[in-house]
Amino acid sequence: MSRDFVNSVCRALPGAEWSDPWGGGHDAWKVGAKMFACIGVANDGVSVKTADIETAQMLIEAGVCVKAPYFHRSWIRLPFDADEEELRHRLTASYDLVRASLTKKVQATLPARS
Repeated sequence: MSRDFVNSVCRALPGAEWSDPWGGGHDAWKVGAKMFACIGVANDGVSVKTADIETAQMLIEAGVCVKAPYFHRSWIRLPFDADEEELRHRLTASYDLVRASLTKKVQATLPARS
């Protein structure tokens, strides 16, 4: 997979918005102003949020991913050569987690999730 693949998956999620908050070529994807995916300038994978530290640790131990540098321990970094369906699943799961954590007021402003 590639940066373009990740960006196309994220772009298709309702209410997802791209930004480069630190400059220099980051692709940060947010919903309701909260980040759910980030590609760094190293361009070696995508960082996503998991449900908790234990889930992240399990995925790391299973060899699916590594700890996402600079992020909380509940975030993981998936390499671009990860299975396409795994990558798509982790991106949408991260999006769903972040979207569900938004206030009801903010959620009400977002397009419906199909």
